[in-house]
Amino acid sequence: MPDDGFDRTDRAILTILQREGRIANVDLAERVSLSPSSCLRRTKALEAAGLISGYRAELDRTRAGLGMTVFISLRVAQHSRATSRGIEDALTAIPAVIACHVVSGEADFLVEAVVPDFAAYESLLLDHVLAIDAVVDARSTFAIRTVLSRGPLPVDGVR
Repeated sequence: MPDDGFDRTDRAILTILQREGRIANVDLAERVSLSPSSCLRRTKALEAAGLISGYRAELDRTRAGLGMTVFISLRVAQHSRATSRGIEDALTAIPAVIACHVVSGEADFLVEAVVPDFAAYESLLLDHVLAIDAVVDARSTFAIRTVLSRGPLPVDGVR
């Protein structure tokens, strides 16, 4: 990796790995016109730099029995770092919660969760989310159809 940042080859590696995380290093090296050892060295450097944070299998939500996606906007009573950390810890401990964002505007947190059905949603909301002490309001929006739920990040601007 160049000292002055990431170059075109690093960006190509990142782009390919986002789409094909299981690609063999030798195939990746061929696609970016590097030797396998040089490609592996660059990939390890991108991991060490924290740009590549991990690898995982992506599951089909419906086939996994989690066909209902809900976005829950939360408002909290107190605004402090300690309160925020407590809410974050509580939300990350809920398996149905797959994303959580601290936001500004009408809400303080935006939570994405997946559940099999309305009964599971009711349990998630009443038994877990609203049970968090500082949460004073929750508004839910249900996804009718997901057009895009993830995708490769644009790496053109990576420096």
